[in-house]
Amino acid sequence: MLHSPNLLEKLRVPMGVVDVLADFDPGATTGYAGDGKKDADEETAALNPALSDLQERLYAAGTTGDPHTPAVLLILQGLDTAGKGGVIRHAIGLVDPQGITLSAFKAPTQEELAHDFLWRIEKRLPAPGKIGIFDRSQYEDVLIGRVEHLAPAEEIERRYAAINEFEARATEHGIHILKCFLHISKAEQRGRLLARLNNPEKYYKYNPSDVNTAQKYDAYMEAYSVALTRCNSEAAPWYVIPSDRKWYRNWAVAELLTEKLRELNLEWPAADFDIAAETQRALALPEK
Repeated sequence: MLHSPNLLEKLRVPMGVVDVLADFDPGATTGYAGDGKKDADEETAALNPALSDLQERLYAAGTTGDPHTPAVLLILQGLDTAGKGGVIRHAIGLVDPQGITLSAFKAPTQEELAHDFLWRIEKRLPAPGKIGIFDRSQYEDVLIGRVEHLAPAEEIERRYAAINEFEARATEHGIHILKCFLHISKAEQRGRLLARLNNPEKYYKYNPSDVNTAQKYDAYMEAYSVALTRCNSEAAPWYVIPSDRKWYRNWAVAELLTEKLRELNLEWPAADFDIAAETQRALALPEK
């Protein structure tokens, strides 16, 4: 690494009222000391050994059956084209997939609609020793729900408190939550939508409803501002990831995850067997 960025501090949303459009620059490269995109691959690759080691320590701890083993939940929120899939491929791709659980929350099913909005979320919380990835999350119900008027205003208000209570319970059970808002500008979103339309290999990513959402960019930024204000606790703070530059976005999330895992101070589990005896047994195995 060229530097020690401390992104857990630099990208954290401060307590108080948040105005996404006024307070955060989606084109920033906060904490990055390399030479722009030129060094990005090297910088991200440099995280690989540390991130892999830390994730393996977490996974190993989960094999002991100790109910106090921690877990990590990475929540990725952002508008269409913000790059949730890119982060999963490039940043989360640095770790062993057997230690990962990935949940992509689409429109709720009829069964899910029959329950409280947090029912489907709680079912997907990571087990001890795991890193859970949420591609969208419980926040859809106060973002889309607010902008598209899918629920009464009083129900939206109830959900902010319900989310805070839910996240507090999760952290009490040893789940360390890392909430990332992938922030892109209106112009960058337009460019990425057009890029998909100009490339037949990207048609599968395009949905006509994406333009409908993009037309409500300001309304969604207002909804994010409220969510980042109302659900920004000490136990589960928000981080804003400037995402106009894909290379920075991927590096920043990988760096944040590395820092979060490092905070856990994980040790390798002690052997639950007689090491000397098992060494002798292994040595007694035929060499050929």
